[in-house]
Amino acid sequence: MACPGTASRALALALVAVALAGVKAQGSSLEEPGYYEQELWRPGRYNERPEPQPEPSSPLPKGPGEEEEEGEEERELHPQEPRPPKRAIKPKKAPKREKLAVETPPPGKNRNRKGRRTRGPEKDARDDHGVSVAHETVRESCPPLGLETLKITDFQLHASTAKRYGLGAHRGRLNIQAGINENDFYDGAWCAGRNDLHQWIEVDARRLTRFTGVITQGRNSLWLSDWVTSYKVMVSNDSHTWVTVKNGSSDMIFEGNSEKEIPVLNELPVPMVARYVRINPQSWFDNGSICMRMEVLGCPLPDPNNYYHRRNEMTTTDDLDFKHHNYKEMRQLMKVVNEMCPNITRIYNIGKSHQGLKLYAVEISDHPGEHEVGEPEFHYIAGAHGNEVLGRELLLLLLQFLCQEYLAQNTRIVRLVEETRIHILPSLNPDGYEKACEGGSELGGWSLGRWTHDGLDINNNFPDLNTLLWEAEDRQNVPRTVPNHYIAIPEWFLSENATVAMETRAVIAWMEKIPFVLGGNLQGGELVVAYPYDMVRSPWKTQEHTPTPDDHVFRWLAYSYASTHRLMTDARRRVCHTEDFQKEEGTVNGASWHTVAGSLNDFSYLHTNCFELSIYVGCDKYPHESELPEEWENNRESLIVFMEQVHRGIKGMVRDLHGKGIPNAIISVEGVNHDIRTASDGDYWRLLNPGEYVVTAKAEGFTSSTKNCMVGYDMGATRCDFTLGKTNLARIREIMEKFGKQPVSIPPRRLKLRGRKRRQRG
Repeated sequence: MACPGTASRALALALVAVALAGVKAQGSSLEEPGYYEQELWRPGRYNERPEPQPEPSSPLPKGPGEEEEEGEEERELHPQEPRPPKRAIKPKKAPKREKLAVETPPPGKNRNRKGRRTRGPEKDARDDHGVSVAHETVRESCPPLGLETLKITDFQLHASTAKRYGLGAHRGRLNIQAGINENDFYDGAWCAGRNDLHQWIEVDARRLTRFTGVITQGRNSLWLSDWVTSYKVMVSNDSHTWVTVKNGSSDMIFEGNSEKEIPVLNELPVPMVARYVRINPQSWFDNGSICMRMEVLGCPLPDPNNYYHRRNEMTTTDDLDFKHHNYKEMRQLMKVVNEMCPNITRIYNIGKSHQGLKLYAVEISDHPGEHEVGEPEFHYIAGAHGNEVLGRELLLLLLQFLCQEYLAQNTRIVRLVEETRIHILPSLNPDGYEKACEGGSELGGWSLGRWTHDGLDINNNFPDLNTLLWEAEDRQNVPRTVPNHYIAIPEWFLSENATVAMETRAVIAWMEKIPFVLGGNLQGGELVVAYPYDMVRSPWKTQEHTPTPDDHVFRWLAYSYASTHRLMTDARRRVCHTEDFQKEEGTVNGASWHTVAGSLNDFSYLHTNCFELSIYVGCDKYPHESELPEEWENNRESLIVFMEQVHRGIKGMVRDLHGKGIPNAIISVEGVNHDIRTASDGDYWRLLNPGEYVVTAKAEGFTSSTKNCMVGYDMGATRCDFTLGKTNLARIREIMEKFGKQPVSIPPRRLKLRGRKRRQRG
């Protein structure tokens, strides 16, 4: 069953005619017969509509344990007669570029408007001030204008008064977050300078727009309680003459918020066509002030003669399924990709969520299902926070894109697939997503669905290995008691009573099984790439730059994503909330941003070979479906470039004299206090920036070997192999074991006494 506000609906082309008719209509009266016999206003859920019936061929999960599962993963994911998802289409027989199956509407149609439509043409009326009022017999919603996504600039927001600059109109955006100190620059709402009925905040859409609704919140603040409990809505074409939305003959009063964080949607009784929309508070919380955050729902009318708008409208040529996918739809999409590209894809699961939903991953490789010696392993993870939905959809789009481009013989993608084993886990917290999905993209709020079903934050639920390492370093016990890599997980963390999410345990087992070299976990709510360490070393600080021994490598990895993103390094862009990351070109050291103990990034670095980064892909955690094509264009190149970085540095084999690979051999780089280890076949990959390095390979029972290895600027890791011979003691043990005897270990004191007696005899 699709989540409210997420299933897509194509709009009829009649909308264009309706919009233009609304602009051209002259002299019609609001009092025309039947006008107020239309659907009356009522507060409701964004894009509320009748629940669609589930498809009989692919029923939804039944809850914990997934009762509909057939018990056999291959049977579930590869049925003998696979049925495509609801919107899927089969690929054409002989296309120039194979298209991945999920039907998209033709250009000019908006798929994201929900609700029923009338079959006949709509009638428009125009009031005395030239504001068009579109008549319709049923409700139809429009997507957000973009206050939350920053499509609406600060210059398009105006207010009657402001308490101070940090509470100006530019801060009146849905879900905007206040700074820690709530200072003059970064506060959590627009707040009027006075508390009276003459205050307002308005949005200039810069073109005629069909306004259909308003979503409001109170002020984001740890200390204060400020929100608007009722308001009027006014529209205008010139910002001087305003028309108040009415219900009958009187001005309509919309019910506002009852607390400061949960968004509330109010739909206009009749869509209004105008350029400006204004919110006029009528009442507010008794002990608070007039403060609000908001989003406006509206459909911009077509304006083919306006070059400015045509130039700035984002389009994409990729034929992908731009929609939100619930759990069932996500599985179906994976099946479609697998059926289109069976030779390079494999679907598997790494475990289950608290509610019993499988954590599905898709492997993309020219030999799926096996680790190829010398081929690095890469992963993307999304959805650790269930309400950060953009990362989830970007990875599903990436799956489709890689399959399509591989079939089209895109040289770059073919090389990437054939030389890399890629793993994509789109939804690590499906339980949280299902909860966020119930609220929808605009009404979910900032935190609904963030945590697992049992209330844990997966991203910070890993064992704190930083403290173990740093305490050992302070006692100068490294590497004797604690190595500088592959630090063991504490026993208390492994116990059944430990407060550890099932999803966290699944990821740990996954990362211990597969020798990942590089990984990115996609998150939301910001535009920045964060690299470890995520935890500060000074226990009394909350922010402190805390670099790893591989700081230069991590900086490069972060910059490789940020610099190829369309917005991250754009100095002209507005900050999402409070932090300006331009001083480091769209990147940040996690600990210098905010300290986190037990992060996935730090755990990966200290417990495995994997270099992990957190990639925050958008200011809006849960963007409307209409935003997905633009977000895909923003992130597509970055997603590919970051995967290609797995081939930077050195790689090779560590073998014995007989040519057999040595597992768990330690690879050390002079001057870098962090080692890595070889995989089970003796192959290794060490991410390094260009330069010359002194590299040593060592393993228990073998003599060490040291080489100079050069890393160039061209893409592709430098080959640097090692051959290790066994030590004399290892040889003796091997010979003794061969003949069924064990070498005798003599205590050092007895050896010393024996040597003294020999000298006395001599």
